Amino acid sequence: MIAANSTTDEELRFDDNGLNTWTDEERFEVTRERLAEYAAATNDPIPAHRSGEVAPPVFAIVPVFEALLVPAVDVLPVELIPRVVHGEQDFHFHRPIRPGDKLVSRGKMIGYEGLENGTRAAIYLECRTDEGELVNEQYVTTFVRGFDSGKAMGELSPAHRFDEGLRASAPVATVSQHVDADQTFRYSPAAGDPMPIHLDEEVARDAGLPGIIAHGLCTMAFTSWAVLTEVAGSDVNRLKRFAVRFSKMVLPGDDLETRIWRRGSANGVTTYAFETARGSDLVITDGLAEIAEEA
Repeated sequence: MIAANSTTDEELRFDDNGLNTWTDEERFEVTRERLAEYAAATNDPIPAHRSGEVAPPVFAIVPVFEALLVPAVDVLPVELIPRVVHGEQDFHFHRPIRPGDKLVSRGKMIGYEGLENGTRAAIYLECRTDEGELVNEQYVTTFVRGFDSGKAMGELSPAHRFDEGLRASAPVATVSQHVDADQTFRYSPAAGDPMPIHLDEEVARDAGLPGIIAHGLCTMAFTSWAVLTEVAGSDVNRLKRFAVRFSKMVLPGDDLETRIWRRGSANGVTTYAFETARGSDLVITDGLAEIAEEA
């Protein structure tokens, strides 16, 4: 048997043949109960979400979750998989998910870029009904810590950087939020994400963390209902794009503040920038939301 550490970083290479290779299709049937469970697990106050009438926006990650990291395995050496972290998430919505939907999802890695402190890689996911209707598209930016691939290939995720000039004016809305002590234990089954660093103190500490950490997508869900309630009339049907960068870990018990700025309007869509802070630390950065005008 070859020792796990016998391969050096200098010998590792990305397999470019795996780029733009679709994963197998994953199927998911949506129930009202599952939607309501997800809303409750993310402290979502919007009645249509709590009742399971329509999916909260970040629920869109649930049907594609099984396909999320498979594209990385097609390109990255297996030795690098433990170094992969979820850096950014970018949803493009064609319509909300509703009870009774039978969804089909697949994904592919579309490109990567070597950087001094790691490699940024982009995964594209699409979610359709079993009849072929496109429900949403997602761009997932992963980051391979401490490994520079030495080159750039293919495409990266669309940009959604925060315009620092917005800080010259006050936010149009500020929302205070609290991460409950049991948040991760509620979110894990609702999202289908059983990673032990969110559930087991010992495993989390062995991984070098201060203890159990909140799921990044749970924090993103917090930001989504903050944006919807403050600038979209709590109507998920108006949300066309929603993107964030995960900046720092969030812990159970944390108090958060989501701040929202208006960037501008064009073609019936208003764009907002946002960020979420824990005290002086930004835990969500480069937030972008595109909200359509009311019908």
